[in-house]
Amino acid sequence: MNKRNILTAVCALALCPAFAQTSEAVEEKVEYSTDKYKVETNRFWDNWFISAGAGAQIYFGDHDKQQSFGKRLAPALDVAVGKWFTPGIGVRLMYSGLKSRGATKHPGGNEDAAHGNGTPVKGGGAPHWLEESEYNMGNLHADVLFNLSNLLCGYNPNRVWNCSPYAGLGWARVYDSPSAKEVSANVGVFNSFRLSDALDLNLDVRGMFVNDRFDGEGGGRFGEGNLSATIGLTYKFKNRGWGRSKTVTRYVYNYGDLESMRSKLNDMSAENERLKKALADGDRQKAQTIVKKIAAANLVIFQINKTKLSNEARANLGLLAEIIKSGDPDAVYTITGYADAGTGNRKGNERLSKERAENVYDCLVNEFGVSEKQLRIDYKGGVENMFYNDPRLSRAVITRGE
Repeated sequence: MNKRNILTAVCALALCPAFAQTSEAVEEKVEYSTDKYKVETNRFWDNWFISAGAGAQIYFGDHDKQQSFGKRLAPALDVAVGKWFTPGIGVRLMYSGLKSRGATKHPGGNEDAAHGNGTPVKGGGAPHWLEESEYNMGNLHADVLFNLSNLLCGYNPNRVWNCSPYAGLGWARVYDSPSAKEVSANVGVFNSFRLSDALDLNLDVRGMFVNDRFDGEGGGRFGEGNLSATIGLTYKFKNRGWGRSKTVTRYVYNYGDLESMRSKLNDMSAENERLKKALADGDRQKAQTIVKKIAAANLVIFQINKTKLSNEARANLGLLAEIIKSGDPDAVYTITGYADAGTGNRKGNERLSKERAENVYDCLVNEFGVSEKQLRIDYKGGVENMFYNDPRLSRAVITRGE
């Protein structure tokens, strides 16, 4: 070697993840619909509820109109269990009733009045052959509910008032003699007022239609009815409510061939050893050797809204760490975090880009032993597509040597 200053080796090793077929990663992008009329289908055991209420009811029979309004009012009780299949359609099974009061005709002779209590009906021009009546009754019915608030205005889990008309069929009974069993038709409006996620205050106004003979008297009419109003509570079991309709886009992409990269690294290390040996065999007094080895930019990709390193990313960082530790000890590497500006908000993207850079830093230092002096952290928040107009490649950390 005749030259006094000999530049024997300047090696630039580019260890960026390449897209190959030996290591594969999957990313799912979830986009939630803003359409308030579209929700996720629930499972069978979701959106069940129970309700109970108490109030008053009034029966419309053959002679009840000749009784005073106050004496016709009777206590009412109802208990129900049901399920909402969608925000707008549900079903329930309800038991309602308790007592019915009114007026009945006393036939005279040895025959008793139907459900009469022996007290004559007074006032209002009532004939002398009417007496007060009272009997125990009940009505087991199945109803289909239509939540008009959700059907017309869209699903809103925080809506204070929901109005749900309903209709159904049932089986009504009079328990006292003369007893009766009749098919009932039921219509009403179920109003619910939100108290919390699990609890509603409810007002149920309901009409029941039955055969004319239900109260023990046949008056030649087609049928009779009962009007009731109850106030109570509804408890909604978990899981309650509906999730927003969503579209899931599945991405499959591959990281670099790790074995190929490791082989390339070994070849470069062997070349470095050969150059060192050549220098050792030369004239050390006449030769000045400068060896500088710097790892080129390294790209680590993250899943959407995630900051955790995958195993593939950690493996690539391990290879990068080997180059950093065996290279120029004065070289400083900047770890820059990025996020995709097309998703999330500005504050959230800043947090993501910072945490991603910090996780790469922690991996290089704590897992692979890179000196803290050779690393510094930077982050850029949300950025537009940096490579190939692909937003996935902007959810990344890039490490560059200086």
